[in-house]
Amino acid sequence: MYSEKVMDHFMNPRNVGEIENADGVGEVGNAKCGDIMKIYLKIENDIIKDAKFKTFGCGAAVATSSMATELVIGKTIDEALKITNKAVAEALDGLPPVKMHCSNLAEEGIKAAIEDYLKKTGRLSKECESEVCGRRCDDLHHHLDEEDDD
Repeated sequence: MYSEKVMDHFMNPRNVGEIENADGVGEVGNAKCGDIMKIYLKIENDIIKDAKFKTFGCGAAVATSSMATELVIGKTIDEALKITNKAVAEALDGLPPVKMHCSNLAEEGIKAAIEDYLKKTGRLSKECESEVCGRRCDDLHHHLDEEDDD
């Protein structure tokens, strides 16, 4: 049912824990299954230097959280915003269809943490704070273009 990579990331998760004074923190959950994921990012010069997570959920939720942190470390925030749930699932050699929602949490957690970072640094446009854009906004330049207009 689960790939060897999923089992490995579940049994030996990478980057578990918190980052004190994190530059960005994202917490997302799925009310339907009860999974809760919290991702912490340390960002320097718009490059993710470290990522940690805490997840309450099933094995697939833990595995996707673990893989998500591995995928974002070393990436620019623009590159990290482009990581999709499909990329997380593919990096784990697939997930059963009934567990794909776990990879959605990983994608949303990354975006939520970056959104938090952009808010803290005053770089999140008013438009992106709305329900319409929110965490679904995956174009960093959309956030930064308004600064250029000033």
